[in-house]
Amino acid sequence: MSCSSSSGSGSEDEDEGMCSYRKGGYHAVRIGDSFAGGRYIAQKKLGWGQFSTVWLAYDNQSSEYVALKIQKSAPQFAEAALHEIEVLSAIATGDPSKMNYVVRLVDHFKHAGPNGQHLCMVLEFLGDSLLRLIKYNRYKGLELNKVREICKCILTALDYLHGKLGLIHSDLKPENILLNSTINPSKDPIRSGLTPILERPEGNPNGGVTINNIEKKLKQRARRAVARISERRVSMGGVGAVPKPARCLDGIDMRCKVVDFGNACWVDSPIAEEIQTRQYRAPEVILQVGYSFPADMWSFACTAFELATGEMMFTPKGGQGFSEDEDHLALMMELLGKMPRKIATSGARSKDYFDRYGDLKRIRRLKYWSLDRLLVDKYKFSDTDAREFADFLCPILDFDPEKRPTAQQCLQHPWLNMDNQTHEEVNSESSVGKMNVGMSNLKIQLRN
Repeated sequence: MSCSSSSGSGSEDEDEGMCSYRKGGYHAVRIGDSFAGGRYIAQKKLGWGQFSTVWLAYDNQSSEYVALKIQKSAPQFAEAALHEIEVLSAIATGDPSKMNYVVRLVDHFKHAGPNGQHLCMVLEFLGDSLLRLIKYNRYKGLELNKVREICKCILTALDYLHGKLGLIHSDLKPENILLNSTINPSKDPIRSGLTPILERPEGNPNGGVTINNIEKKLKQRARRAVARISERRVSMGGVGAVPKPARCLDGIDMRCKVVDFGNACWVDSPIAEEIQTRQYRAPEVILQVGYSFPADMWSFACTAFELATGEMMFTPKGGQGFSEDEDHLALMMELLGKMPRKIATSGARSKDYFDRYGDLKRIRRLKYWSLDRLLVDKYKFSDTDAREFADFLCPILDFDPEKRPTAQQCLQHPWLNMDNQTHEEVNSESSVGKMNVGMSNLKIQLRN
């Protein structure tokens, strides 16, 4: 669950649903409600997840805004919260300088409500997620100098988590990395000059669940639905559809922090066989070979690619006669080459997908395409940019986890430390060519 200024890890199209406000479920919060003996005052809801809701709160002790994460009260959710508090406490204790680009735990406490006792975490207030930044930029891909800046923050965080704490994040993705500040300054309580609410406003006893709010949410959903239809028409090359250009991001601070440690685990005590969100899942996790820090590095490489291109590196789908997992492995091999037989056949689930020769059982015809050519042909990178970016990413995407570089080694890579031009400058010569790319070529398929 993120503590983003604009949303949590729940769907942007729906709220959490009133049916979950019951015994064992969410705690109903009203603006102006106080927590921890009056120290924290709820200001507005930031987001929600399957386990919790997150609120902007004002800390009367420090006179700062914070993110208040309120867990559901059922025992299994309380147990998950205790695990996350343990992890966040270790992170905070080991990082007194607050320089490692990891979210900071401010406080934690229990809060009794009508639905039970809720564990609460107080986290530093951060901005929008990288996923929201990608969406804000209309899925066009960020300038490479901005990608470098973000990558340095993420790698510094991973180096701290892996090297000093022995901690695997296990769910690294753009949604779980937050900018230090909001994209829109008006949504930042400090930059917008928001006056804190210190007591509950008069009226509205239902905590904001009013007809006006419901109507507002319905209108928001309708606008999003229309926007999605428009985007789909553009991607399919609809008549008269003109894709919007990328936005100017120059005023946005690209520094960011890794958040959401609900699924994190210590390297010597993994908590689950299957970790990571599908599109960022490492091959060793799919095959159940066992996993460690390199699984996070795989997710990092997928995230870096998405930042630079605006699209996910792998979007597997099940098909007739093959599973989503097998399609995922096929997409990996089409882009990265054939998986070494030793890796392909060494997992607990290898026999589900591979024969004894290390070939996929149900997807036989693969169309190989190198990463640098993909960047040039589909995303219109210059040859130099594509070669240098692929040189940075490919070692991190080695099928053998033991051969992947560590976060510390990645921080020393020349691509992260070069004097770089902006994406526009590098690609100025090819801008005319970009405009002439047919709409039908916007979606180049790796495999029929």
